[in-house]
Amino acid sequence: MNRRPLLARTTRRRGAAVAAVTAALTLSACGGGGGFDESSSGTEQEESGSASLQIMIGSSGDAETKAVEDAAQAWAEESGNEVEVIAASDLPQQLGQGFAGGTPPDVFYTDAARVGDFAEAGNLLAYGDQIDADSFLPSLVETFTYDGKLQCAPKDYSTLALIINQDLWTKAGLTEADVPKDWAQLEAVAQKLTSGSTTGLVIGNDINRSGAFVTQAGGWFVAEDGGEVTADSAEVRTGLEQVKKMMDAGVLKFNTDTDPAAGWGGEAFGKAIGAMTIEGNWIRGALRNDFPDVEATVAELPEGPGGKGTLLFTNCWGIAAKSPNQEAAVDLVEHLTSVDQQMAFAEAYGVMPSTVEGAERFAEEYPEDAAFAAGGEYGQGPVNLPGFEPVLADFNSQLATLGKGGDLDKALESFQENGSAALGG
Repeated sequence: MNRRPLLARTTRRRGAAVAAVTAALTLSACGGGGGFDESSSGTEQEESGSASLQIMIGSSGDAETKAVEDAAQAWAEESGNEVEVIAASDLPQQLGQGFAGGTPPDVFYTDAARVGDFAEAGNLLAYGDQIDADSFLPSLVETFTYDGKLQCAPKDYSTLALIINQDLWTKAGLTEADVPKDWAQLEAVAQKLTSGSTTGLVIGNDINRSGAFVTQAGGWFVAEDGGEVTADSAEVRTGLEQVKKMMDAGVLKFNTDTDPAAGWGGEAFGKAIGAMTIEGNWIRGALRNDFPDVEATVAELPEGPGGKGTLLFTNCWGIAAKSPNQEAAVDLVEHLTSVDQQMAFAEAYGVMPSTVEGAERFAEEYPEDAAFAAGGEYGQGPVNLPGFEPVLADFNSQLATLGKGGDLDKALESFQENGSAALGG
């Protein structure tokens, strides 16, 4: 399944911990937190002897829904509370309705790209000071920190890696020693793998894939403190010019530019339209289901002039500011983010833990995904600034034309102008 949240800049921390990975889900919810009263401050527990909570999730399928239901039920039995898990059909819409109507779920998946919007609107309880923030990967803590406060506990996350078609790789005379470590080597192997209807590297056509090159050049679209748009920086230009260079050489294409066009990089890879792609760990399930005969090798993305770089996709466990069950909700989140529970989620539906200890255990138990795990140490998280979704959507529409004569200068100029306006209010 292709996960594409819109990305921009958050402060990057190069933590010493081994990292983990997850698929990013778009967020939303509906329903009630159980007896919310408009006159209440939302800080007191219901006085019914036990709390009745709702969890709203964006589920990737039955396996994820059941895993969350089982975890919630185990907590309910231990705590004496009640909990209902709702898998939303349209998360952004349902969550918006819950907020607008004053009846949000108590706990809900929250996309990192929406944290700033939700916090600015007063929808989130910033409960980071009530949990052990040091137990989570530093990059994720930074991602969910807004206005100086950790808004919510990181749920899980994923990073991008280089996915190699092992059969095509071997047929091209390439060995393990040829796995690219830098851009020059990436260009060289992509050239060798480009033949007939197969392009060496096929990636998604937006910032969520090309942005990895920007981070490898040492840049991003917004300054580390979130106070300035840097789309016109030399580093951003260097990263995207590398994409354009490989396009002009015919060894890299966007999935929408292949013949036939592919729905995403994973489809192009599975059909051998692309010998390599850049995707997250969700590609394993897609290949297993749709292309079971394709053998894939996973490697860390090559370094650029700025060093290692990848993108991370993540959600947190948001708690509604208007929930009357906040104390119980925090306790529930602590249960859901315990190491044993996160490893149970990993086994059930393939996500990767957000805690330092969980990440280390994941890397040990799933060595074939070590490249995904390693990216958590240096991954670039989604923007958590309010109002940037339209800016990124406009930029993506222009970036998608890069392989068909699109104007990179114009796209970056537009981002700089629109992003600066968003930052200005």
